[in-house]
Amino acid sequence: MKWFDRKFEFTFPVEQLPNLIVRLQGTPTRLEEMLHSVSPDVLRTKPEGKWSAQEHAGHLLDLESLWQARVDDFLADRQTLTAADLTNRKTNEAAHNTRALPEILAEFRAARGHLLNNVDNLPPAAFTRTIPHPRLKQPMRLVDHLYFAAEHDDHHLARIREMIAT
Repeated sequence: MKWFDRKFEFTFPVEQLPNLIVRLQGTPTRLEEMLHSVSPDVLRTKPEGKWSAQEHAGHLLDLESLWQARVDDFLADRQTLTAADLTNRKTNEAAHNTRALPEILAEFRAARGHLLNNVDNLPPAAFTRTIPHPRLKQPMRLVDHLYFAAEHDDHHLARIREMIAT
């Protein structure tokens, strides 16, 4: 299923937060494990002109700034969450296939660690306030935003898995 075709229901309790933190924390490890023995040729193959596995990994890194901006939106009591660039311009222009994979993975691990450190220091009330998501047109709590980010991670990890398996 395409990411933009997904529908989300944010009905789970805020007490799921520790599970989401562990899931988000594990993404860099899962990504590294998935890619550690894959040849550069396979990593950089662009099926049907779409992103390569390495570009998908780079995209996960590219989105960390959006996830952090949305955490900041909750803290600043903004009226709507920061909108994503639906054209994925940042990833399309980043030339991730020309970079060393270990560099992408290290930057992703550091960025995710930064995001989670920021989230860990927030008061419990920060996770229950709602702000409308600009594309989904529905309210999100901060805990929902973290779930959304974890689902996005898994979407790309699944795509990478498919690509390197063929």
